[in-house]
Amino acid sequence: MGPAPQEQRSRRARRLRGRMTMAVGSGVVALALVAAGCSSSSSSNGGSQAGTKVKGGTAVYALPPSTTPNYIFPFTSSAYISIYNLNTFSQLLYRPLYWFGNGSQPLVNPSLSLASEPTWSGNTATITLKHYVWSDGTPVTSTDVMFWVNMLKAVGATDYGAYTGFPSSFVKSIKVVSPTEIQMTTNKAYSHTWFLYNDLSQITPMPPAWDKTASGPAHCATKVSDCAAVYKYLDAQSKSLTTYVSSPLWSVVDGPWKLSAFNSDGHLTFVPNPKYSGPVKPTLAQFQEVPFTTDTAEYNVLKSSAAGGQKISVGYLPSQNAIAKPAGSSPLTAGQNPLSGYTLAPLYIWGINYFVMNFQSTTGNGPIINQLYFRQALAYLLNQEAVIKGPLRGYGTLTPGPVGNTPETQYLSPHLKTTNPFPYNPTKAKELLTSHGWKVTPNGVSTCTDPAKCGTGIKQGQGLQFNLPYATGTQWITQEMQQLQSNGSLAGIKINLQPKPFNQVTALAAGNCKVAKIPCNWDLANWGGGWSFAPDYAPTGETLFLCGAIANSGGYCSKTNDNYINQTLTSNDPQAMYTWQDYLSAQLPVMWQPNGVYSLTEIVSNLRGVTPQSPTLNINPENWYFVK
Repeated sequence: MGPAPQEQRSRRARRLRGRMTMAVGSGVVALALVAAGCSSSSSSNGGSQAGTKVKGGTAVYALPPSTTPNYIFPFTSSAYISIYNLNTFSQLLYRPLYWFGNGSQPLVNPSLSLASEPTWSGNTATITLKHYVWSDGTPVTSTDVMFWVNMLKAVGATDYGAYTGFPSSFVKSIKVVSPTEIQMTTNKAYSHTWFLYNDLSQITPMPPAWDKTASGPAHCATKVSDCAAVYKYLDAQSKSLTTYVSSPLWSVVDGPWKLSAFNSDGHLTFVPNPKYSGPVKPTLAQFQEVPFTTDTAEYNVLKSSAAGGQKISVGYLPSQNAIAKPAGSSPLTAGQNPLSGYTLAPLYIWGINYFVMNFQSTTGNGPIINQLYFRQALAYLLNQEAVIKGPLRGYGTLTPGPVGNTPETQYLSPHLKTTNPFPYNPTKAKELLTSHGWKVTPNGVSTCTDPAKCGTGIKQGQGLQFNLPYATGTQWITQEMQQLQSNGSLAGIKINLQPKPFNQVTALAAGNCKVAKIPCNWDLANWGGGWSFAPDYAPTGETLFLCGAIANSGGYCSKTNDNYINQTLTSNDPQAMYTWQDYLSAQLPVMWQPNGVYSLTEIVSNLRGVTPQSPTLNINPENWYFVK
């Protein structure tokens, strides 16, 4: 894709904040569409014990602190895109063409997808729909798919929060063969996995009942020129929260649930859709979501539930209330649960964690950040293992590079499965600086004494001194940053920590400053949770690390890296992915930091079907049922 116009850049910069994540049980939460899940659990009462299935009942799901769904239209705008509007709200009602999250893996789920996986002949992919119907009795057809595709063509670049350039940048022709078959021919050979996971993954069929404007029926499903007006109407209707239950628009669903009650404060009630065509029909009579202002407030209700109140069926244990696990424990297994009557199940998000370094900084430190040896020295001072054992209490995994290692997937290179490229080593950090012309001053500020060795643009006497704003509200991030500050001082790297609210950190570093035309006067920034791979689930790097990509917050640019990334988009050989990530891991385009647990999920002991939790953060309450 070419560079976006000014308006597109600003919109995309806003939507990037929806992909940057924070942990649920921390007081600052994910605003992400956002990697790894696990099914291991523990409970003081054997929460996986057998029981007799009960039909009916109400399961109550605790929303993360200070989050409330507020946008029902699944073609979600940049300003509203979040897991709370998609994964735990609209996708319960309106199913995407392809469902991702298969057990504890971030893979396509054939049984829950509305279409069979595409078949290929040359550069032409054939998509065949299964038999699904809308709740008004009409079938889900190719026309409903084209409704979404045409809207992407018309307004996707400016108004869709997860826009990737599909279809305009990659597809040269689309043919509707029949009501259940569509053929898409790409403009060149692409990886079949990439096309499914990062392009077709964007599509959510839309019902004919939505093809209208305030003036009456329209034809967006067959005429791209009609789509801008249809989008404007549906977007406006989605902002009218009080009409969600009564509106004839939003009552037409193809998912397993229908909305029966909605309160703008975050209290939601879903009931089964009797015409749902999927393989698993809801057993519960109701599924409710309830809001909380803080994780402490949620934990107080959770403790009350554990004492017999039974107000929360699925909640979360704040990380500060977790009991540290014994040394050597797997991060995927649960430690001792402080709550009786609940099963503890850690959930890790499919993504990577890092903080950003601004290669384009105008503070004078840009030339330093551009030196690989400096980034390596800083990496040797960020002790990922100590953060996992200490502040994370054993609930965290290493981030070895641009592909997450939890869960372990087909994408992760054999090298990075077993390697921490930058284990804690302050001696090596000092040696790197000394050998490149720096006078290392422990507990002071190291200075450049030989500019020829220090690197292009670095001045005689320039010091290693940086500001690092980081998101407050997450205890382990605060402790990690304090530890890095202390470790950095051993090599004379002075880090001035600046605790700020999450939104202030992301406003500073929400996108590539030169592409987005925002100030570049910052060096380092940490919003705490890195990036999630959704709804582009293949971690191929084009969104984050290509030269000029809007989400390339630090402005890292390498033609070698670009070449490797482009090979991952066009080759079906997994070696292309391995070659790219092994290269980029060592280049440190960002500073890798531990991937802390997303949620220490607490599941009431008589509820089944919640695990394994999906690393894509999709939930399937139609699988849940109570036992007696």
